Amino acid sequence: MNTSDLDLFIRIAETGSITESAKQLGISTPAASSALKRLEKQLDIQLFIRTTRQLRITSQGEQFLFHCRQALESLDQGRISAHRMQGEIGGELRLSVSSDLGRNLVLPWMDELMDQHPSLSINLNVGDSLSNFFVDDVDVALRYGKPEDSSMVAFHIATIKRVTCASPAYLSSNGQPSHPDDLRQHNCLLYRLDGRLFNAWDFSDNSSNFRVKVSGNRITNDTDAVKRWAVAGKGIAYRSQIDITSELRSGTLVEILTDYQSPQAQLYLLCPSRKQVTPAVITFREMIREKCAALLT
Repeated sequence: MNTSDLDLFIRIAETGSITESAKQLGISTPAASSALKRLEKQLDIQLFIRTTRQLRITSQGEQFLFHCRQALESLDQGRISAHRMQGEIGGELRLSVSSDLGRNLVLPWMDELMDQHPSLSINLNVGDSLSNFFVDDVDVALRYGKPEDSSMVAFHIATIKRVTCASPAYLSSNGQPSHPDDLRQHNCLLYRLDGRLFNAWDFSDNSSNFRVKVSGNRITNDTDAVKRWAVAGKGIAYRSQIDITSELRSGTLVEILTDYQSPQAQLYLLCPSRKQVTPAVITFREMIREKCAALLT
């Protein structure tokens, strides 16, 4: 049983198509079909129910899928451990990261990683738009939200709460909202990504959900600019906790509407395929998981 067959099985389960999975992996459809049959023969179970119109995973396939994913991740961990023992973490890590995370957190983390592994080099792409892995020439991207493209390898890094915040100066001059609806009377700092304006902020309490359409005199496509405006007292921001941890601890930003919860953000490390999951990527993944956990406790 080889890892290529296991990787193909996972891809077929995610796409629901042997043809599409073969295309993504750069192999022919007959080769993919043969690999799947070979895996089923080795396991002595049927992984998918095939008809002329659809491909549906069996209950046994679902069970194996869970363990298959765990097994491949365990193999990745073993590979990185072996390379660490030999001191062989090197090569170029081509990374894309959002502006706020990149400038304020990932840059010093990368310096630490490179100090530990002098043979490693970094090619860093900083920006908030989702990377086109082929056009932007990157191996891995750190982004909020699980991708819609099921062909990507997505490593969950952290679950992060969203925080509504403002500077003490802004709150002193404009008052502090006590209910989400009060935000309509305030200057809110807005973020735009790929033409979409994020001006609907979500909240909930024990009994109700609130979606408040906010407005303000500042809009940007740079998350770091939103934070800088908030620190400067220009308005109220709606940010992920990890982006403003140092500001909350120092008191330059204050969390407001603490009686309400907002949807949590999921941070993922994304690779276009398992081929890009190198020892350097795995080492980086483990580092940022540890760093995020430390910041959020």
